[in-house]
Amino acid sequence: MNALKALHDEQDQAVWLDFVARGFIEKGELKALVEGDGLRGVTSNPAIFEKAIGHSDEYDASLKRVMEGGDSRVIDLYEGLAVEDIQNAADVLRPVYEASDGADGYVSLEVSPYLALDTEATLAEARRLHGMVQRDNLMVKVPATPEGIPAIRQLTAEGISINVTLLFSQGEYEKVARAFVEGLAERAKAGHDVSRIASVASFFISRIDSLVDKLIDEKAATLNDPVAKAALESLKGKVAIANAKLAYQSYKAIFAEPAWQALREKGAKAQRLLWASTGTKNKAYSDVLYVEELIGPNTVNTMPPATMDAFRDHGQVRPTIEEDLDGARAVMNALAKAGIDIEAVARQLVEEGVQLFIDAADKLLGAVAGKRAALLGHRLNSQSFASAEDLEKKTAEVVESWRASGAIRRLWAHDKTVWSDADEDRWLGWLRIVEDERAKAADYAAFADWVKARGFRDAVVLGMGGSSLGPEVLSLTFGSREGFPKLRILDSTHPDEVRAVEAAIDLPNTLFIVASKSGSTLEPNVFRDYFLGRMKEVVGAKAGSHFVAITDPGSAMETAARDDGFEKIFFGVPQIGGRYSVLSAFGLVPAAAIGIDIAEFLDCARAMVRSCGPAVPPSENPGVRLGAFLGAAALQGRDKVTLVASPDIASFGGWAEQLIAESTGKQGKGLIPIDGEPVDVPAAYGHDRVFVYLRLARHAVEAQDEALRALEREGHPVVRIGLETVEQLPQEFFRFEMATAVAGAVIGINPFDQPDVEASKVETKKLFAAAEASGALPAETPVFTDETVALYADPANAEALPQAGEGLEAALKAHLGRIKAGDYLALLAYVPRDADHQAVLQEARLAVRDARHVATCLEFGPRFLHSTGQAYKGGPDTGVFVQITADPTADLAIPGRKLGFATVVAAQARGDFAVLAERGRRALRVHITGDLEAGLTRVAAALKAAVG
Repeated sequence: MNALKALHDEQDQAVWLDFVARGFIEKGELKALVEGDGLRGVTSNPAIFEKAIGHSDEYDASLKRVMEGGDSRVIDLYEGLAVEDIQNAADVLRPVYEASDGADGYVSLEVSPYLALDTEATLAEARRLHGMVQRDNLMVKVPATPEGIPAIRQLTAEGISINVTLLFSQGEYEKVARAFVEGLAERAKAGHDVSRIASVASFFISRIDSLVDKLIDEKAATLNDPVAKAALESLKGKVAIANAKLAYQSYKAIFAEPAWQALREKGAKAQRLLWASTGTKNKAYSDVLYVEELIGPNTVNTMPPATMDAFRDHGQVRPTIEEDLDGARAVMNALAKAGIDIEAVARQLVEEGVQLFIDAADKLLGAVAGKRAALLGHRLNSQSFASAEDLEKKTAEVVESWRASGAIRRLWAHDKTVWSDADEDRWLGWLRIVEDERAKAADYAAFADWVKARGFRDAVVLGMGGSSLGPEVLSLTFGSREGFPKLRILDSTHPDEVRAVEAAIDLPNTLFIVASKSGSTLEPNVFRDYFLGRMKEVVGAKAGSHFVAITDPGSAMETAARDDGFEKIFFGVPQIGGRYSVLSAFGLVPAAAIGIDIAEFLDCARAMVRSCGPAVPPSENPGVRLGAFLGAAALQGRDKVTLVASPDIASFGGWAEQLIAESTGKQGKGLIPIDGEPVDVPAAYGHDRVFVYLRLARHAVEAQDEALRALEREGHPVVRIGLETVEQLPQEFFRFEMATAVAGAVIGINPFDQPDVEASKVETKKLFAAAEASGALPAETPVFTDETVALYADPANAEALPQAGEGLEAALKAHLGRIKAGDYLALLAYVPRDADHQAVLQEARLAVRDARHVATCLEFGPRFLHSTGQAYKGGPDTGVFVQITADPTADLAIPGRKLGFATVVAAQARGDFAVLAERGRRALRVHITGDLEAGLTRVAAALKAAVG
């Protein structure tokens, strides 16, 4: 008989294996240990699975089979592999379980270490794992943390066999043993069978000596007395064994008490002490030390393979657990007298043990995430980073900080302390919206069928900001499917733009999608009033059948839509802010209206949701990595996020611009997104840029590729995001949402509020209400006027720009002279947004960039008010603003209101300018009083001359 078998046959000590792996079971090696060495159980933990899954390819075939059947979450992939291993190992050990009447033959599976400090979550997880494995000879491992002990009691009462892990002290062991007894007593009192419940208390050995030996060395180094020093050092390598022997005495006492005797009469099995961590870590000690010195009846020793091999080879079997108990007490007393508290040591080791298992779980799940991404291949959009060493290092620090603090799991758990501990937890509905909306795919398909059956030729979204920019991307990127209407967006109150939309459509064959989360936003309401009035003029009482609404439940928009007989009302989620709403009804209703298959659209997005999920560690989590990079760059002064995209997906920049600016630009901090600047040579840029390049593989532009390579060679930070096809764009909506939320946390702000947008809204409403009461907006006094332009500035800016009184050219030259390195220029044009106007101002914008090497923004009002307007007013005070306004060609009346669209847009421009001034921004307003095209040409020429 070999030594391993002798442990059980001669000493009543069960030998368990602290190891599991797919090939080890499949090749029959586990069965050989059972049959040849008398192996009686198996334990596992995250570190064991990390080595098995992360450092081999023997699980790859199983993963591939699962992924061929459809994408899965990382946690589900891991659990599928782990549960299959545990089930197979349990089946190999089933004969031992049956022969021992349920005393042995167990396989252990650990509750997630992330839950070690949460009793209720531990209970739920243990129950779930027990139900998944569906093997009587499973033991669920629960740590002996203060939160774990009540869970151990409850789970035992429920009839789940528990392996209590991370025990280091006699005191904590006694709490665990009594929790087990109390749990069984509760179960017995309820009339349930207690004879088939087993438990082990895993008492860790080598880790105690590793820490105590270090503490002894530190104490000894302070002693001058050679005798005292020698006496202290003599304790090295003895404490773990002494501690375990005394724990065994506690075991004997507890399981001799009357409370236990009553349970034993009902067939209950005592909870055995299991010696864990029995591989020797100090090479100066015998490699079988922690086996030979802890042999005793009704105990378990779980050994790693190397220790098992060593003991089989040269281990000595004799009853040692109760040898020299006086010596064990003397060791512990001497340790205490030396000032080393074993309970404090135990607390430290529990904390370290939980963290070690968390670290291993992170590595394990990271490995699974990597394998999943590899199997998805081109179906998952790629991401890579290039940056200087300092930014790379800072990003790595942020990523590690997020890992160590469990921030991604906390984010998904709606923990507002990830950010500013304000109300962020109320705005995280976007995290699960893809799954929720996927369940409604049939409803969207039915809506699409209705739209097609009605034969609408056009569909018009009436909305602002998050309600319009997402649909605009879908319209410009996907177009419309055959038989479905063309999608148009109206997000400007300029009467010329409203007229242009009306002129482009045939009202009787048009569907209007009125989108407003709150239902109280001015712009969608006046759009609705106008087009509903026009539709009534054309089709009469059936006007409402041409309208659908998207709004949050209970809003004023819902009430109005019902009153006006709208065909359908779709509801948003109150826990999702507008800029995070594209994957909710606010994006999906317009998408369905143009024939996009919503199920396929959301399935695509879900691939990225799962890649950014709570189980994916930050190093492998694309959303966290992008957010960490952008946040770290901002902290280093690279806060201008320059968006570059392949032409077919270029409109994505407008949506991302709103998301980033409105989310992060506040409290004097933030990222300033730069959209619409064509990428140029490195010399055109300062040192405040980060470039994010969305590259469409099948339609990439070589000039863009080369320009980004040149920027990278010159040290500019570049993020490359690769899409195989246009249809994969939905993934980027979620990646950027997650990245923006993460960047907000890194920067130190609440990414879900928009205080300065609200300030503009308040100012606009105040001005418009006053105008409706008086018949016109208040008169203004320009600082300069001539036959084509008038210049306006608040007192502070007027004082800083005395040249404004000299005319447009002098004013703009002085105003642009205020631009410093690291600043940006923003042209805010309250004129119709058409190709000609964009071209004129774009040329001027680029002239400023090239001459001054600063970032530039070209925005059209009022749409940008619900987008970048937040960052311009609340973000870093690095903007120089030129607001451009003009009188419309003619006003356009709004049904039910005294004043028309011309007054609305003028009030918005004035409200915007007033808040810029109130925030102390460098701002100048140029009002074109004559011909608009000529006026824009003159302004553009003056801008170019100012930097020429």
